[in-house]
Amino acid sequence: MSSMTDVVFLLLIFFMVTSTFIIPSAMEVDLPQSASTTELRPVSEVYLDSAGNCFFVADRNDSTTAGRARVSVDRDRLLASLLLVRSNDSTRPVALYADRHVDYGEVVEVLDLASSHGIRMVLATKPTE
Repeated sequence: MSSMTDVVFLLLIFFMVTSTFIIPSAMEVDLPQSASTTELRPVSEVYLDSAGNCFFVADRNDSTTAGRARVSVDRDRLLASLLLVRSNDSTRPVALYADRHVDYGEVVEVLDLASSHGIRMVLATKPTE
């Protein structure tokens, strides 16, 4: 019986360690810091980098490369992608990863675009140190 306990314990350790290797973002974005957190775990992601580029990831948990691919989008294509996500699951929020050097107006523009079409969007931040 103790060997079975050892095997279960080793499996538990294995899954705990390998789950920390999952990279939460598809690109390098210097996120602003925040003291508050949310329990929401969005699977669709919008990235705004410091160069002003916008990228969309449809489903970061998708097992196919196409679903996890980071696609460069303009505002019209972003809206179409967000509407497609909403049509699949209207309650699922979308994460916005905006570099802290991005103009505040661009962040508000993307948040407003989602909000005006009934799409819940959460702003991703990193915890304060």
